[in-house]
Amino acid sequence: MSDSPDIFAAGGVEAPAAPAPSANQPYRVLARKYRPSSFAELIGQDAMVQTLGNAIRRDRLAHAFLMTGVRGVGKTTTARLIAKALNCIGEDGQGGPTIDPCGKCEPCQGIAEGSFIDVIEMDAASHTGVDDVREIIEAVRYSSVSARYKIYIIDEVHMLSKNAFNALLKTLEEPPAHVKFIFATTEVNKVPITVLSRCQRFDLKRIKADQLSAHFAHIVDKEGVKAEQEALDLIAQAAEGSVRDGLSILDQAIAHADMDGEGDGSGEVRAVQIREMLGLSDRGAIRRLFGQLLTGDSQALLDAVDEQYRIGVEPLSLMNGLLSLSHQVTLYKVGRTTDPTLSEEARSLLKDWSEGLSYPVLHRLWQLLLKGYQEVQQAHMPREACDMALLRVQCAADMPDPGKLRKMLDDMSDSGRIDAPPPMENTPASTSGEPAYAAQSEPSGQSQELSDPQSVATSGSEPDTQPGPEISEPEATKPDASPASFSGIVDLVGEVSVTKQSILKADIRLIEFAPPKIVYEAVRPISPADLNQISDILKQETGEIWSFEEGTGTPKPSLDEQAELEKQAAHQKILEMPMVKAAFEAFPDAKLLESAESSDQITEETQQPHQTRSSLA
Repeated sequence: MSDSPDIFAAGGVEAPAAPAPSANQPYRVLARKYRPSSFAELIGQDAMVQTLGNAIRRDRLAHAFLMTGVRGVGKTTTARLIAKALNCIGEDGQGGPTIDPCGKCEPCQGIAEGSFIDVIEMDAASHTGVDDVREIIEAVRYSSVSARYKIYIIDEVHMLSKNAFNALLKTLEEPPAHVKFIFATTEVNKVPITVLSRCQRFDLKRIKADQLSAHFAHIVDKEGVKAEQEALDLIAQAAEGSVRDGLSILDQAIAHADMDGEGDGSGEVRAVQIREMLGLSDRGAIRRLFGQLLTGDSQALLDAVDEQYRIGVEPLSLMNGLLSLSHQVTLYKVGRTTDPTLSEEARSLLKDWSEGLSYPVLHRLWQLLLKGYQEVQQAHMPREACDMALLRVQCAADMPDPGKLRKMLDDMSDSGRIDAPPPMENTPASTSGEPAYAAQSEPSGQSQELSDPQSVATSGSEPDTQPGPEISEPEATKPDASPASFSGIVDLVGEVSVTKQSILKADIRLIEFAPPKIVYEAVRPISPADLNQISDILKQETGEIWSFEEGTGTPKPSLDEQAELEKQAAHQKILEMPMVKAAFEAFPDAKLLESAESSDQITEETQQPHQTRSSLA
């Protein structure tokens, strides 16, 4: 019996109205609603699409594919599209693998709905064990039920255990002809190399901001929502190359915009709402703040930071915006002007800054902002840390770079405001293991004896003591093996024992040198056993028996003390140089640092006048 409306008409009864579709259909978020259903809708991955299309047309299909990239760029979507492409039979049921699946045949529709029996999706995060992989190994032996290929899609494959990977290796290397594997992962570095070598790998790229912005504009047009282009640009920037992240933000922005409309979705998505919603800094405000950093107006700078903080901009976001702008200015400096989201006003400002700031200033600005960003990130009081970091940048902007400082000093010297530096023939030269200004120039071809009574006097820092008795010099007939001075004794012992050499240098103040007798005063007590060992070394090296006697008289400073006096004299000599004095007048808090081979000290060269440097404490 038919249920047509004619039956009701024949009986004179009005037919009941057809049931209306439910108005309470569940809402699908934009990220799911606008998931690409074909390779043509997949944005930003042209190289991968071309490779897959050529492989399908030439029948050169790999048995395993690996999709890697950051979140939200289409890894799982691409895996499903590959499954469609391989199993599509066309609307007439006679088609073969194609890069443009029809989307209407049974395999295409079943894969899109996630109900196709021959396409098995597995989340490796919840199926990590070898038992889960063993089920796959057992199942691949059986042919597909209705499709051309049985396809296994394993998402987040890096979560599989080591044993699970090992169990899969043999099957992955030589699977049956009807089986294809498609892996997806965000952390490809955690996938064993033995698995990577068995797969055809595709690295999905981050989507460019201009592509995302155009894609979002297309979506809001379909949704019947008005949106400012600047708002879409902000969402594209915040998405950081992820389509899913961007669509989630857009979904939230549309819901937020309804508050300004009639509640029917007619509210416009505006840039100011996006900034408030995400706590983003206004790019225009960041440019104004950057300009205040360069002009040195501290009061205006702090007022601008207060205003941004009051409207909800986080200090860390503020520092991040300044870093990004500093990077943009530097790119403009080198000729990279490819940001399509910038207004003409912004482009003009960037051009002016790039022409007015030198590379050293831009690099110093970047380093200071980066240091400030790290401090704000770690600070318990980020608001205060942001103020201090920006004020430090302002103060540093007034400091001349080393090149300009050198030019200033040269100009002052040429104009007679300071005396030209004296010739540097007698400037102490750097020696190995000693500070640069502690070394002592030596006569050509002859090493200077540290025990020489004149050695301290030449340094300009002779201690206030009476001269001691003359040290007897060895006769000319002495054998060559016998050292001619106390420093020669020290060097001879050092060739055998560095420890014993350090005792002679640090603990002995020489009173009389009369080979083979040495009279001394001890800086600190010396063990008789150490002196006996030193005597044994000298006897072995010279053939004579040397004695050490602790006596009285006017001692000379120890060798280490002499070296320290010479260092102080050289230091003072450098400080008295006209150019160094001028540098200290320009920087009152500067300090003269010593050079050393250790990594925690700054090299202080004094070979030439222009190499003398100071560092702010």
